[in-house]
Amino acid sequence: MTGPFTFGKKERLSHRADIERLFNEGRSFSLPPFRVFYIMGTNPDAAPVRILIAVPKKKYKRAVDRNKLKRMIREAYRLNKAFIAEPVKSQCLHVGFVYTAQGSIPDFTEIESKMKSCLEKLLLKYPGMDA
Repeated sequence: MTGPFTFGKKERLSHRADIERLFNEGRSFSLPPFRVFYIMGTNPDAAPVRILIAVPKKKYKRAVDRNKLKRMIREAYRLNKAFIAEPVKSQCLHVGFVYTAQGSIPDFTEIESKMKSCLEKLLLKYPGMDA
């Protein structure tokens, strides 16, 4: 089942070589509480946009907190991914979201609004998109 509000395995960035390439060769920008890395992908057959979500263990010691944050970030992306997936179309974009804030866990509405801001800024920064 594919649709605008799904998030399947093909949309996840999971190969070690792709992840290393994203962090070593990709560009980035900060929009607190996120640091966003992006690079043109090599396999347009998989999905137009493939993402990676990371919450540092150094800032959130408990796995429960890290997992909760990753679930909220993933859900915020899933609800708003059509905003960026449409302009990319037949290309392939790899994006990494690293959650940099620390302290208490924010509510979902705050994370979703920041995710929308990140996707808007990514549309402006990504050179291959026609938007």
